[in-house]
Amino acid sequence: MLNQVYICHDTVTGIYSALYDAWKESRNREAGIELRGKTQQQLFCEYRIVEECEKKVPAVQRMIKRYMGYNTYCDFYLAILSDDNEKGDAVFRTMQEARRIADSTRIMDHLGCPAVAKVFELSRRVSNEAHIYKEVIRFRELENGVLFSEISPRTKILACIAEHFADRFPLENWMIYDKTHKAFLAHRAGAECRLICGEELNKESASRISANQKEYEELWKAFFESIAVKERENPKLQRTHLPKRYRREMTEFS
Repeated sequence: MLNQVYICHDTVTGIYSALYDAWKESRNREAGIELRGKTQQQLFCEYRIVEECEKKVPAVQRMIKRYMGYNTYCDFYLAILSDDNEKGDAVFRTMQEARRIADSTRIMDHLGCPAVAKVFELSRRVSNEAHIYKEVIRFRELENGVLFSEISPRTKILACIAEHFADRFPLENWMIYDKTHKAFLAHRAGAECRLICGEELNKESASRISANQKEYEELWKAFFESIAVKERENPKLQRTHLPKRYRREMTEFS
């Protein structure tokens, strides 16, 4: 029998749809999940394009939470947000491995399984990057009063940081733009966050800062410089705590 390979878009809905089809049709045999545009053709494989469907997502989520636990569901979700081309396949094979152990809720403890180890690694990578961006994101006030920030993360972390900034600025209109994945996290005062994908940034509007913004930027840079002790500078240690790739959009380094 040919191995079935499910081809899906690199989106949460796309990968969950592939997991739904793969679990329904191929959970008992060799199968795999690959991302569109990143597929490597192999012999003795049958390739199938997955139909992306929102209704498949909650069905898979309920099944994972019920049989593998909420913590495993969180690890799966974070892994799917990573930048690894094999993330969908790793999650599917972890689900298959969970069927082979007595207590499926302990699946993430079986790090001897390559798929489980990969999911654990990807989940930690996304979680760590989201944690860093919670600290380094800098907003600037635009002419229309919206607080705006641009970031360049490797992984799709906007969903991971939404609750943090919604709690910090519940009465503000703010927006975070992910330049890497062309996605926006938008928040209207007093409302919930919205994740908007596939839209281009209007650079002209984003560059129109308010009259007070430039003054505040200069004050922040002055404060940043004033608290530094030149004699105790340690660039190597600084890069350990704050790698240079995070400094591109930070006010104090611009």
